[in-house]
Amino acid sequence: MSEPVSLARPPALRTGDRVAVLCASSPVEPAALNAGLDALRFAGLDPVTYPSAHDSGTMRRYLAGDDAMRAGDLRSALTDPGIAGILFARGGSGAQRTLEAMDWDGLVPEGPQTRLPPKVLAGFSDVTALLEAVAVRLGWASVFGPNIAIKEGASHYSFGSLLRTLMRPDQATVIRYPRAVTVVPGTARGVTTGGTLSLLASSLATDTSRPARGGILLLEDVNEEDYRIDRMLTQLRRSGYLDGVAGIVAGSFAGCGPPEAIQDILAERLGDLHVPMIAWANVGHGGLFQAFPYGIAAELDAGAATLHLLDAPLS
Repeated sequence: MSEPVSLARPPALRTGDRVAVLCASSPVEPAALNAGLDALRFAGLDPVTYPSAHDSGTMRRYLAGDDAMRAGDLRSALTDPGIAGILFARGGSGAQRTLEAMDWDGLVPEGPQTRLPPKVLAGFSDVTALLEAVAVRLGWASVFGPNIAIKEGASHYSFGSLLRTLMRPDQATVIRYPRAVTVVPGTARGVTTGGTLSLLASSLATDTSRPARGGILLLEDVNEEDYRIDRMLTQLRRSGYLDGVAGIVAGSFAGCGPPEAIQDILAERLGDLHVPMIAWANVGHGGLFQAFPYGIAAELDAGAATLHLLDAPLS
């Protein structure tokens, strides 16, 4: 079997870098956004907020502006050579509409280069669809990590993990999940992929869905009924999305019912794939959140509940 190969790794962020902060989904609460912007400034970054980050839901209460605004902000941030990275303010709902409105043609810089140089995108939840899209359309690695709006609780831990990955990626190559349990033992190599389960399911049959073949697949979600998790996992199975998956990291399933019931569904729906698998890794919604590099060659040691990245998540 050939060794896994990382997608194009963006440069690490450095002190003084300008980073775009925008919404591709739902509106963000101003106080939470301002707290996140302050944290970025304390880390030495220069956040630049885009119109979508300030829209309170003028089109619909659950959308940060209209589709053209959100897609335009994303395209502008992707093509602006002065922007080193793109950080999403929050998730919610709307990323699929943003992708529908997105014009991927002509994303070529002026000059001798024929492709956009990669820049890091970071976010999670609804942003899953965008991380898939830049992997498929642009071939870029990214970071499934906390959004910028800071809430109380474990934000210091989660934001610290995000900043370490973005600014000191050489220190983020071994990711341990001390509270995870081994569902299927063993080791597997592949390229990290996946994200929030409901978004992976809603991307199926689109031109930006990225199947899990050869991948170390992350699955997590929040506030979903047990039968819906069962149905979405079954949809992934029936669609062929899971064919050839190398390993599985099941993260947090906060607010999804009794953990023993969720683990039983995960084991029953995924265990017969006979690939190394852990559950309850601290990735995703619901507290302590370790950033999960996306599109990076890695080895999962399910027995030790550890993910070893074979490349630093950023260059």
